[in-house]
Amino acid sequence: MIEIVDLSQEIYEGMPVYKDLPQVKMSIHNSHEEWDGIKNPKEKTAAVHKLELGEHTGTHVDAINHMAKEYKGQSIDTMPLSMFYTEGICLDFSHKNLKELITSLDIENACKKVNLEIKKGDTVLLYTDHYRKHFNTSNWGNGPDISIEAARWLGEKGIAAFGVETMSPGVPKVSNKEVHHICGELGFTHYENMINLYKLIDKGRFRFIGLPLKIRGGTGSPVRAVAVFDS
Repeated sequence: MIEIVDLSQEIYEGMPVYKDLPQVKMSIHNSHEEWDGIKNPKEKTAAVHKLELGEHTGTHVDAINHMAKEYKGQSIDTMPLSMFYTEGICLDFSHKNLKELITSLDIENACKKVNLEIKKGDTVLLYTDHYRKHFNTSNWGNGPDISIEAARWLGEKGIAAFGVETMSPGVPKVSNKEVHHICGELGFTHYENMINLYKLIDKGRFRFIGLPLKIRGGTGSPVRAVAVFDS
């Protein structure tokens, strides 16, 4: 029996986005009534929606070219699909407070607690319960995230990516910019705005899938991230 856990936020007009990124806009572009030739219908039933959104909307993955200008050629469409189809583990940091840093020692201890090892090519998901506690509140942008040294420690282990529930991989104005730079330097990436990570705790290893759209020159992409357990 295969169990698939959805790790992705809904995309909808008015949803929270990071700082000055594009707001999501959604409207009916074509209606069934229009296609059926009905004039002045009392309601319009969507046949095609028009979407306006940024690449970094909702649950998404960052491309290497997003990390710093020196990586401008490494867009999302050039990154190997193997980076987005990996083995995964999820570690529990739900005890962390707002804006608190997750260190490499924290990660090592979390691994020991559940007898898991970070392997080369893994996607490492960091459960903080920030989504359930603070989504769309005044503290949504103030979640716990990884430290600069933890980012380098993870990158040097050869992981494909790590994932967080927050809108940024590092704490803004503390570690966020440097975490991005380290991802570019060491050639790995991260997912942001993940949900349902609590459903992965204490369940061991899983197949992680977070395939991006093939956006030419893209700096990132929304994904439908899932964890797959084959029991």
